[in-house]
Amino acid sequence: WTIFYWGWWISWSPFVGMFIARISKGRSVRELLVGVIFLPSILCFLWMSVFGGSAINLQMTGARDVATAVNENVATALFDMLEAFPLTGIVSFIGVLLLISFFVTSSDSGSLVVDHLTSGGKLDSPKPQRVFWAVMEGLVAIALLIGGGLGALQTAAVSIGLPFSVILLIMCWSMKKAFTEELDLLESHYDEQIFRAQHSGLIAQVKERLSDGAKQ
Repeated sequence: WTIFYWGWWISWSPFVGMFIARISKGRSVRELLVGVIFLPSILCFLWMSVFGGSAINLQMTGARDVATAVNENVATALFDMLEAFPLTGIVSFIGVLLLISFFVTSSDSGSLVVDHLTSGGKLDSPKPQRVFWAVMEGLVAIALLIGGGLGALQTAAVSIGLPFSVILLIMCWSMKKAFTEELDLLESHYDEQIFRAQHSGLIAQVKERLSDGAKQ
């Protein structure tokens, strides 16, 4: 599962990266880091801590056999665990809403990026074209699940993610280079502004002295 999740997130990085870059236009790097890395990491930490810790506690105390539920059907194991909580119906409904929002936002961002790439970089591409790519993504996912189930999905994610990890390393180096060049440009611009300010100050002093001399 560890290798699967690494491959999963690496294979998703091109779509998520371009999607975040588009919606983050005009924002600072600090705002980008807070909104994309820190806040999601904190929410994931809280989610894993609460539900992961609860699942371990239920398993250790014997209140719920979570391990067997996961081995039998990983898709319904979450809802089996939620039956041990109060207000099971409400909590399960919230879980379904979260799953739906995850699939919708993931498909929307993926189809948006693929549509952007296939339309030659146009920001306002035809809507039917974007719908087409969203449908194709769904069909590919259905084919993988029907053809080989979860194992096929894991294999596809790892096989796509591992080669792309090399490209990610190159992208990290390119980003560092871009930040360095931008910093050098800002520093040179800052030095130029200081020089102009000093030069303008000297000219003003000379004009003032010439004016005083003319009055005398």
